[in-house]
Amino acid sequence: MASSKAIEDSTPPASEPTAINPAASLFHALGDRSRLLILQHLQLGEHKVADLTEHLGLSQSTVSKHLACLRECGLVDFRPEGRASVYSLSHPGAVLELLASAEKVLALTGDAVTLCQLRD
Repeated sequence: MASSKAIEDSTPPASEPTAINPAASLFHALGDRSRLLILQHLQLGEHKVADLTEHLGLSQSTVSKHLACLRECGLVDFRPEGRASVYSLSHPGAVLELLASAEKVLALTGDAVTLCQLRD
């Protein structure tokens, strides 16, 4: 039987919940299908909102809303080009690694992730 000291040692410090907030925000940003589609498409290179709406079949307001979220998370950058903005991945290598890692986890867990969504 574990001693009470061992149980106390395994308890996370009080500050830990706030330390995980940035990771929770990142995964929240990645938790939307449209945002994942945008990130995957931006792996191909820079795109304007109009290009993304055409390629992904999403409305302009939807794309703009999701790009704003991705910008706030530091995943997407933009630069002005005439009257439009051109969007690109802020850290293409890191985003590619993250999405590849997610695919590995999905391959390992199979339907478990899908079933997990049903309980939320």
